[in-house]
Amino acid sequence: MSQAVLEPDAAASRGMDLLRFATAGSVDDGKSTLIGRLLFDTKTIFEDQLEAVESASASRGDEYTNLALLTDGLRAEREQGITIDVAYRYFATPRRKFIIADTPGHIQYTRNMVTGASTADLALILVDARKGLVEQSRRHAFLTSLLRVPHLVLCVNKMDLVDWSQEVFERIADEFTSFAAKLDAPDLSIIPISALNGDNIATRSENTPWYEGPSLLHHLEHVHIASDRNLVDVRFPVQYVIRPQSTTVTDYRGYAGQVASGILKPGDDVMVLPSGLTSTISSIETADGPVDEAFPPMSVTVRLADEIDISRGDMICRPHNAPTPAQDVEAMICWMDESAPLRVGGKYSIKHTTRSARAVVRGLQYRLDVNTLHRDEAAGELKLNEIGRVKLRTTVPLLADEYRRNRTTGGFILIDESTNRTVGAGMIIEAR
Repeated sequence: MSQAVLEPDAAASRGMDLLRFATAGSVDDGKSTLIGRLLFDTKTIFEDQLEAVESASASRGDEYTNLALLTDGLRAEREQGITIDVAYRYFATPRRKFIIADTPGHIQYTRNMVTGASTADLALILVDARKGLVEQSRRHAFLTSLLRVPHLVLCVNKMDLVDWSQEVFERIADEFTSFAAKLDAPDLSIIPISALNGDNIATRSENTPWYEGPSLLHHLEHVHIASDRNLVDVRFPVQYVIRPQSTTVTDYRGYAGQVASGILKPGDDVMVLPSGLTSTISSIETADGPVDEAFPPMSVTVRLADEIDISRGDMICRPHNAPTPAQDVEAMICWMDESAPLRVGGKYSIKHTTRSARAVVRGLQYRLDVNTLHRDEAAGELKLNEIGRVKLRTTVPLLADEYRRNRTTGGFILIDESTNRTVGAGMIIEAR
């Protein structure tokens, strides 16, 4: 595996094409096998890893090399036949680099899927061709829609166990397409596969002459993601102010962070929030030197023509295109704490981009059943893995956008102040 594959953020900042995708599926749908197959077919595993998997497969009595063992992390989990954590895997082809967020399928791990899909460009949902769509399939599709994942791929796996039936495939595809129509799923692809045998994974399979689409890997390599990023609204949350301690450099002041959206160029007029002061970008620098422009998700240092009092948590934007400074926020929240539920009146720390504040829950409008999409307006709390619409009031204004417009400046996390545990992840619907 090349060093570049192991450093995805560096790869992205150097302009290499990087696709982040999350996988989801019910238990035994073959998700780990699919990921193992992708790693194997793209030659992203070492020989000793493959030998270890072959040996483990033989000791288990498997008549084949069980590629699922490449991704099923802990031995105890493997022996139980389940995968419970979010595991990040890297692989590459000559066309693109990939990061896989392998999320568990069980309903009690909804929070893990929210974590894995929150930064994904694409979500890959597996269903077993023998079982068809199940409750968890619909739940996974809804969560990817809620998290505004722009591309969705449904892989109908284990087609070899239904004799490569076109009728079975089309029935599942039609059912899923009609359900996805109720969601915000702008780009949906459906592919018949056998992860175990590699059919339609890296290359088209002769077993599906009736399928006219691409293989899964071809789709992952060619899906267009450049237009998914918001390049209109300039948002640059300041993470760190750079002031060299060297006695020979006395006038350097740079503002480091990751571009959330928009394009920054030297000479651009900018405004700093919350102060509202304006200036001009004098230069943009990276670890490799100055650049002519910066765009998401590049990590850069911005220098301004004027000396302005700027600190961590401030945001650089355009004078006539600024986020809303808001202390009253309505958001969809996925609750992640197993020890205590979210209740009205609860107080938490809130982390939004690089800004931190305190927040109080002013109201719980409804709890959402992610399987039926039913809204329970009589709900009084949110327990572990439950999702609901909540009103928050913050101690200082957040520099926020709606999540549907900007996933970075529209997302936040809630933290328990006594334990410092992340207890909730939120997507802003309205900020004022």
